[in-house]
Amino acid sequence: MRIVIIGAGFAGMYAALSAARLREIQGVSPDKLEIALVAPEPTLVVRPRLYEPKPETLTAPLEGVLKAIDVVYVRGHAEAIDTAAKVVEIAVAQGTKRKLSYDRLVIATGSRLFRPNVPGLAEHGFSVDQLDDAIALDRHLHGLSNRPASKARNTVVAAGGGFTGIEAATEVPSRLRRILGNDAELRVVIVDRNQAIAPDMGPGPRPIIEEALGKLGVETRLGAGVTSLDKSGVTLSSGEHIASETVIWAAGIRAAPLTTQIPAERDQFGRLLVDRDLRVPKVDGVFATGDAARAACDDVGNYALMSCQHATRMGAFAGNNAAAELLGVATRPYHQKAYVTCLDLGEAGALFTRGWERTVEMVGDVAKKTKQEINTVWIYPPKAERAAALASADPERVTAL
Repeated sequence: MRIVIIGAGFAGMYAALSAARLREIQGVSPDKLEIALVAPEPTLVVRPRLYEPKPETLTAPLEGVLKAIDVVYVRGHAEAIDTAAKVVEIAVAQGTKRKLSYDRLVIATGSRLFRPNVPGLAEHGFSVDQLDDAIALDRHLHGLSNRPASKARNTVVAAGGGFTGIEAATEVPSRLRRILGNDAELRVVIVDRNQAIAPDMGPGPRPIIEEALGKLGVETRLGAGVTSLDKSGVTLSSGEHIASETVIWAAGIRAAPLTTQIPAERDQFGRLLVDRDLRVPKVDGVFATGDAARAACDDVGNYALMSCQHATRMGAFAGNNAAAELLGVATRPYHQKAYVTCLDLGEAGALFTRGWERTVEMVGDVAKKTKQEINTVWIYPPKAERAAALASADPERVTAL
């Protein structure tokens, strides 16, 4: 028997850990139940930190952990899925292909930044979506010191006033001062089509966010979108043109496109609709998790967000349940009633909320300390020690905040 997990992000990592944990509990050998993880690299990209400087350091090796728990790593890109034959086609090195059969498949392919057909976006826009994107932005920012001083050079526009846009924008002032010097006249502008900043955060935390933006000198242009980009900057739907040599696109994400190969329903974000066990209905042997799945967190209408916080726990339930079906034991319905947010606000600290109603619990330096602990400890892989790694993947305890 074989479980194939596609993706080495937070959901894929915890799916592998949890499946291996249940295999161990049931006393089943890796020879009888193989767990294979398919990804281009055996590396976890710490994606929630990609707005920070030195993004090339924001990865964590997984090969040691996978070996410690007897999970087979398969290097390559999953390109095609035949759900009828239960086969995944993988592009491996030097253009060769490999087919890998499965008894259970876990789709943990994550998400990608949504890049609409805005003129000039592909040529002139940056992002902090994937590791290569963040590295390109970091190099660009450092390269600004070699350009003539101008308003455009010293201006950064963040397109998107949600979580990612705010974190990227509030981190920019300190990053640019280290590059251009403390005397540089910097300008940072957040642009969003909504009438309020951080629309998903609700009215409770918003005054704190607005105060932080004011403290940092970050401007906002609300109720307006970006209509085009060029070398000189961005043009907004309001008609305003902002001279800028750095535009960071942070306006929404979508499930990675491999989900389209599963003959099942998807939501407006491309996520596969799943049941409470994270199965894809009417598709035999397929589970979806993390940003690839639209899953109910509870019985009162809350659904998992496309976030690390939800992906880790969803991954643990998906991996456990895929193994449980093959081992003939009861599955565990996914649930995640606890929900917190911790929004980095650069040198203005951070904002920590609890619950779907976003009740503010911590602000400023106290919240910043928690954010740093989350980013540098909580979300990293467990040590490559078998007992500790397996113990970390109890679905009921993963991300139990």
